[in-house]
Amino acid sequence: MKDLAVICAGQGAPQGDNNYCENGTPFVKAGNLQELLEGKAITSIQKVSDEVAKKHKLKLYPKGTILFAKSGMSCMKGYVYVLPQSAYVVSHLACVTPNEDASEYLRYFFNYHKPNQLVKDAAYPSISLSDIGNLVVDMKSESERNAIVSVLQHAESVITLRQKELQKLDDLVKARFVEVFGDPVRNPMQWDTYPLEECLERIDNGKSFICSDKPRTDNNPAILKLSAATYGDYRPLENKALLDESLFVESAEVHAGDLLFTRKNTPELVGMAAYVQNTPSKLMMPDLIFRLVPNEKVNAVFLWQLINCKEFRPVIQAISGGSAKSMSNISKERLGKIKVICPPRELQDSLIPFVKQLDKSKVVESIHRMNVLFNITLNGGNRYDIRANEF
Repeated sequence: MKDLAVICAGQGAPQGDNNYCENGTPFVKAGNLQELLEGKAITSIQKVSDEVAKKHKLKLYPKGTILFAKSGMSCMKGYVYVLPQSAYVVSHLACVTPNEDASEYLRYFFNYHKPNQLVKDAAYPSISLSDIGNLVVDMKSESERNAIVSVLQHAESVITLRQKELQKLDDLVKARFVEVFGDPVRNPMQWDTYPLEECLERIDNGKSFICSDKPRTDNNPAILKLSAATYGDYRPLENKALLDESLFVESAEVHAGDLLFTRKNTPELVGMAAYVQNTPSKLMMPDLIFRLVPNEKVNAVFLWQLINCKEFRPVIQAISGGSAKSMSNISKERLGKIKVICPPRELQDSLIPFVKQLDKSKVVESIHRMNVLFNITLNGGNRYDIRANEF
């Protein structure tokens, strides 16, 4: 990498609001990366004037410079961003400025070979500039690089469209939930409330086994990854094959109608639920996931939407604990004590046909399949002749 780009860190941010202005050059900070990748315009972040930049001897990084966090917890997330225009950059970020027009190719390189893989101590995460410089890149010929970038850009755009479609379906279901049941925390409709443990028959544990780092083939036994339930919808293709198929435990197998709950995750994602509308056989829950089995007070679809409702998320996050900043954990005991609304069962049941009509599983599967194809090409395989109809 050091032969292909100039590698350095940014500089300390000017302190005080008086150093920033409305009309100037953007100053990118570590916290901006996720916002920028989620669609926030770089022109909307804090800016500094030429006078302030000169006073603080700030270096201007050109369009095409690749940025990612090199220190602090942000570098564990592995976000990679390419400057669409010149900008100043904070010292917590690594700046990789390609020597030739290869920004997109190197961005995809970092998207696959995540910078956070260079972190040596998760307790005090940091990435050294020398380790970045020593990364080995297969540059291929210019024509091959252009072909790979073209396919990856096409795949990225289709994945983005599918994700937007999934988000709109999700928003529609959530809006329907609040329309029918109201805010589940303020409870303006004055529904009866109960501790969650009084609405459940039981909470089942998952299992923990040493698994392959690859998904299963055919219908061989496997364990779900945490990501199978992390985002509020069930993703059965997110699994790891069992190394010893005789270890399969029927009691931990996932079935249609199950409600899965992520008991351990990052603080913002812990305690998400996923309802299993349908599933392939011989997939087990991991030990990071609970199965919530409702009794006659609630149905699983209602409880699924309640747990994931944005108004209810602070209630879930408030019961999570753990010493590590990067991961939070929810115990069965704390989960059982939270109060939940219990509208009449027939009203809860009215949500089921609406949710089934907006079945998101096909969109989720499509996104997964496209990501697989994306990663095959990203890995430098001979798949950069993928055609549009494969997406």
